[in-house]
Amino acid sequence: MPFNIVFMGTPDFAVPCLSRLIQAGHRVTGIFSQPDRPKGRGMHLQPPPVKELALEHGLPVFQPSTLRDGSALALLRDLEPDIIVVVAYGRILPPEILELPPLGCINVHASLLPRLRGAAPIQWSIIRGDEVTGVTTMYMAEGLDTGDMILKKETPIGPEETAGELFERLAPMGAELLIQTLEAVEQGTAPRAVQDDGLATLAPPLKKEDARLDFTASPAVFCNLVRGCNPAPGAFALCDDGKPLKVHRAIPVWDRKGEPGALLDKKRLIIGCGDGAVELLTVQPQGKKAMEGSAFLNGLRGVLPQLV
Repeated sequence: MPFNIVFMGTPDFAVPCLSRLIQAGHRVTGIFSQPDRPKGRGMHLQPPPVKELALEHGLPVFQPSTLRDGSALALLRDLEPDIIVVVAYGRILPPEILELPPLGCINVHASLLPRLRGAAPIQWSIIRGDEVTGVTTMYMAEGLDTGDMILKKETPIGPEETAGELFERLAPMGAELLIQTLEAVEQGTAPRAVQDDGLATLAPPLKKEDARLDFTASPAVFCNLVRGCNPAPGAFALCDDGKPLKVHRAIPVWDRKGEPGALLDKKRLIIGCGDGAVELLTVQPQGKKAMEGSAFLNGLRGVLPQLV
């Protein structure tokens, strides 16, 4: 028997999950998304991607500024959800909401829990050099991504794959896993596995300082940070004049070695890094568009400010 679903989600990552729910014919009675935010040069209010999709399908959208003053709870009681699906909503659900739906609250998380609990698992999986990641569905609890796990699906991380590219693969993968999870819940066959907290790692939101490149690190660590911060927030180095240089693509160069941050080639943007070197393939100087590293170097006539 179909059940009532309330969907909570905000950014692009949550869109495939809502789309698959609609395609699969599930009864979605309401959408909760974060409030519209100002964006662009004019800072005009823009609806989040989940809201846009919901409105296209005529679904009611609610955008409470808080979940803790009782108004969201009252809305949810009126919607009478049998289950609440949460995908990158961006807010912590208080206990009274977690306890409301008879079948619980289910979350789609972009890591293989208990690894990488938190807001930025896709970025940190690459930054930390993981070779495998995936998606997990779980019953939500009060802790940060601590609930009992339902289903998992693994995928390898490509050696040059960026966070943006991995995002594009994990989002639809999470949507399919959600559909499988709901089918199992409906049939009463959904497994429930307690997470091992001893194996847990955290994936907190990326701050600007997390994206700063270190030329004393190994080339592999350096390039992982570049990939993990692409497209956002964007890894960057500082020139000795204090100006930032964003680095969008870089590869290790193991047959060269030099002082960390120093230019090692007159035609290619090869920079000393740790016990080897890196080639900065795509860079973006402050106030300019992204360009090939060799073009950036040509513009400097081969004289690169020391990178620190």
